[in-house]
Amino acid sequence: MPVSLHEIPHFDDKISWVFLEYGTLKKDDSGVVFWDEEGAIPLPVASLALVMLGPGTKVTHRAVQSMAETNCLLAWVGEGGIRCYAHSTGGTGHANNLRRQARIWANEYTNREVVRRMYASRFGVRLEGNFSLPAIRGKEGLRVREIYARLAKEYQIDWQGRRYDPRNWAAADLPNRCLSAANSCLYGLTHAALVSAGYSPALGFIHTGRPLSFVYDIADLFKFEVAVPTAFEVAAKFSHHPERATRKACRAAFHETGLMGEILPKVEELFDMDLSDVPDPSAHAWQSQLPAETGPDDRPREEDEA
Repeated sequence: MPVSLHEIPHFDDKISWVFLEYGTLKKDDSGVVFWDEEGAIPLPVASLALVMLGPGTKVTHRAVQSMAETNCLLAWVGEGGIRCYAHSTGGTGHANNLRRQARIWANEYTNREVVRRMYASRFGVRLEGNFSLPAIRGKEGLRVREIYARLAKEYQIDWQGRRYDPRNWAAADLPNRCLSAANSCLYGLTHAALVSAGYSPALGFIHTGRPLSFVYDIADLFKFEVAVPTAFEVAAKFSHHPERATRKACRAAFHETGLMGEILPKVEELFDMDLSDVPDPSAHAWQSQLPAETGPDDRPREEDEA
């Protein structure tokens, strides 16, 4: 029996996420249950934003159906929650937000305005005049490195820079492993928020050309407020299981800061503009000046770790 959309909790009323590994997610008469070597764990999927399935997990058709009906995003992720291999669909019963996003994205004037607002939200400085994505990414990279260095000093972390191999994340040092885990949590929650409201994860403005480009755009607005300080705090305490400790710390931080109630209003703030009198040039020309997979320092961009 279909579930009424009116019965689904608002995104900001939901529990952020759970991470599962080495077990089976199935649907029985009592609801969705995760079975592992310790027994059955009931999952309140109607009140969950995201379920991350790690290594050694299986899921039944009925469980996926139940989660889709309650708008709970399901993601298949790598060890420790790092790297997202695949995800389910989600969203509302209408395409209004997707249509608005696509119209703003496809227009050079409104696309640039969203980029300006994103930059101002992160760094407190509004970009004026003409600019290119390579120039923005260069400015962004410099400011981000300065913030990392400042936070590392604050938490007394031995910081050698943001260094990781997306294909071998376990080889990174402790702070970078914690950062990768924290960013993965933030990306997953942001992804769930966007699809719950019907936005496309792919139509990004600063990040482009990836299936989750818009997820990275929005997650970056909160990264240095929540995810990075949490990761450094965990790294400063040192843990034999840094990814697990970081996930638990992030879940608590997301709840304490009310992050789930801020993501969608932030998107509304970025898209709050009058589209009735906007010129109609294409946005593609200026967006394509830099390949999406490289950043200002010619290393893989941080979204590769998601």
